[in-house]
Amino acid sequence: MTAALQLDDRIPVIVGVGEIVDRPKEIAAGLEPLALLEQALRRAEADSGAKLLGEVQSLDVVNFLSWRYHDPEQLLGRRLGIKPSHAYYGPVGGESPIRYLHEAAQRVARGECSVAAVCGAEAQSSATRAERAGITLPWTPFAHDVPEPKRGAAFQKPMAVKLGVFRPVTVYPFYEAATAAHWGQTPRQAMAESGQLWSTYSEAAAQNPNAWLKRRFAPEEITTPSPDNRLIAWPYTKLMVANPTVNMGAAILITSLARARAAGIAGDRLVHFWGGASAEEPRDYLVRDQFFQSHPQNAVLTAAMDLVGGDGRAFDAIELYSCFPCVPKMARRTLGLGPDVQPTVTGGLTFFGAPLNTYMTHAACAMVRKLRDGAKLGLLYGQGGFVTKHHALVLSRQPPPAPLAQDTSVQAEADHQRGAVPDFVTEASGKGQVESFTVLYGRNGEVEHGVVMLRTSDRARALARVPAQDGATLKHLLNMERTPVGTTGDIVSADDGVLEWRVG
Repeated sequence: MTAALQLDDRIPVIVGVGEIVDRPKEIAAGLEPLALLEQALRRAEADSGAKLLGEVQSLDVVNFLSWRYHDPEQLLGRRLGIKPSHAYYGPVGGESPIRYLHEAAQRVARGECSVAAVCGAEAQSSATRAERAGITLPWTPFAHDVPEPKRGAAFQKPMAVKLGVFRPVTVYPFYEAATAAHWGQTPRQAMAESGQLWSTYSEAAAQNPNAWLKRRFAPEEITTPSPDNRLIAWPYTKLMVANPTVNMGAAILITSLARARAAGIAGDRLVHFWGGASAEEPRDYLVRDQFFQSHPQNAVLTAAMDLVGGDGRAFDAIELYSCFPCVPKMARRTLGLGPDVQPTVTGGLTFFGAPLNTYMTHAACAMVRKLRDGAKLGLLYGQGGFVTKHHALVLSRQPPPAPLAQDTSVQAEADHQRGAVPDFVTEASGKGQVESFTVLYGRNGEVEHGVVMLRTSDRARALARVPAQDGATLKHLLNMERTPVGTTGDIVSADDGVLEWRVG
């Protein structure tokens, strides 16, 4: 074997992508997640133009939540007639597809495999419709004895759970308010940026044949509450949050350059890995130092920029994770990009659809198509948890300037930037200064209560409730012309032992 061939054996390339969107007319006709995975993989193989599925030695399956199986990676392998040496079904995390792609490429670079696959699917639309209609789906029996993955409340403090700020839609608002205040925006300006950004995502979805919701929404349609666009948690309306009620599957096939050439795959169909980075925040969001930036996000995106000369403008195709507006708003600033950034090749989790953990699998498929169509450098940035887990990956049709690195963690840099973390307390009195806040709404559009994250007089951190009947304090929180972040009020203890905050 020549030295050149040996080198080609260690160069990973994406050779095939496949997606499926299932909109059954009859509920019982909906495809289960395993079937969606199989179809997506077969479509990825067809896209490659080569017979590769039988050679898959590395198989990563993104965690799905719409249905539970015993060892889904093994079940999928049997459907495909393969027994890969690496078969992995991972934990919950929106960044996980990017991590699996990166890790599969690293396996190729280490010479551990020559064909790898990453795939994910959800059938939440069919599962929800069936449950509401009382229909038993003819799928692989639901594995009731498989424990539900740990999410949200499992990692948070009891007080956060008691006040309802333990789900993504009620935690991300803390970042929305804190970032806007840090950037010197009024709430109205911050809302306008979110609306314009989300409208841009919707435009991309309108042009993506695989999107669940294919129409452009104007910024004001997105940010203005209405019966069809109810407020959920300030400042989020329904059209500002992810839509998981979809049936979708996606898959990517990776081979070595040598295997791709042996299969006769044209060079202009290949997409190369330049590298990437990963880092995390503590899962308990209340033990972070602040909420106006994410140190792991900054470290990950800076490392991605370093791969292309240190300038975010070098990327001509970008996917910034879009569970909630604050994430791409923070990311585009770290990348040094203006508000006119094109943040997506896919369409976003609201409009393209949010098949829970696997949106970025679809984004990777869209990115491959974009690069094949002429884009030069692509950035995929995925995020999971509550601004918790971060992974970025740089792709290009051009070979990388250096071999793919095996060490991708930039955790040390993220940790180095972290400031002092305040103690969290559940007992306090006197004055409290607003660090961030949200207001929770019921399905009828009425306020349930506000939640204020405070710094106490001794600089500890606390969560406090604002009762629905405290109109003056709620008005203060919801003032569109002036942020309440940094303002001071009185901390009192309610009869149930929960702290409450009143505007001073």
